[in-house]
Amino acid sequence: MRLSYQNRVWRLLRLLFLLVGLPAVLYTASGVLSSRVHTQALVLTEQSVRRAAVQCYALEGAYPITLDVLTKHYGVSIDETRYFVDYRYVASNLMPEITVLPRS
Repeated sequence: MRLSYQNRVWRLLRLLFLLVGLPAVLYTASGVLSSRVHTQALVLTEQSVRRAAVQCYALEGAYPITLDVLTKHYGVSIDETRYFVDYRYVASNLMPEITVLPRS
């Protein structure tokens, strides 16, 4: 039994979609997912620095002067190849200004 011309065209279109369209959809979805993961990692890094600064204030009565205090004594780990952390000490009783930026 021979397939009609229309059936062959539909089969060809389905095959073309599987070979070209599906990988393109998966590639786009992986890019979106990667972007979300990167954004979430930035947020988590900033939150960990803030939590450690608040913990230091609660235990010692003052915010740490430098970010090094948080990394050495409060367990903060920062991937410096991926992120730049701008930690600006204001005063012992004021929360420091903390900004986390991606390195390009």
